[in-house]
Amino acid sequence: MKTITTPVSEQMARSLAAGERVLITGTIYTGRDAAHKRMVEALDRGEGLPVDLEGQLIFYVGPCPAKPGQAIGSAGPTTSGRMDAYAPRLMAAGLRGMIGKGLRQPAVVEAMKRYGCVYLVAVGGAGALLAQKITKAEVVAFPDLGPEAIHRLQVENFPVFVGIDAAGTDMYAEGVAKYRRM
Repeated sequence: MKTITTPVSEQMARSLAAGERVLITGTIYTGRDAAHKRMVEALDRGEGLPVDLEGQLIFYVGPCPAKPGQAIGSAGPTTSGRMDAYAPRLMAAGLRGMIGKGLRQPAVVEAMKRYGCVYLVAVGGAGALLAQKITKAEVVAFPDLGPEAIHRLQVENFPVFVGIDAAGTDMYAEGVAKYRRM
């Protein structure tokens, strides 16, 4: 198991291998399809992004409201494929990793290889447990989107797996191939 601290360098992202367990400490950002669309539209207009993505990780989540005494409510990953149309453009802007669940399109994997980006997988259905690893949460962009706004999260030993590494090796495909051989 590796422990990484954000921001993540290209060298660190490229050192992670598909299937490897990783603990993340530091700052990560949230963002789902509506926020991704707005960020790409801003880039298309030649504008800056509301957050500097250089070396950063985006967690595909729409967190639930926090209960008293909590930093955040349940924070389970959402299906990553909904961000596939936008992900390559954000990687070109410096995004170093994405956290979600599910498969990714070939164009996203090709962009990951080109830009040294990694796809990390959080366990679906474990949102309440993942929230325990988030020590602080604040909205930093697009507050009108409610839970889909961009949040800055402080995390401590946030558990993920490397779903697809920066060389394009896919944990999902490897698992299917291994099962078929058995």
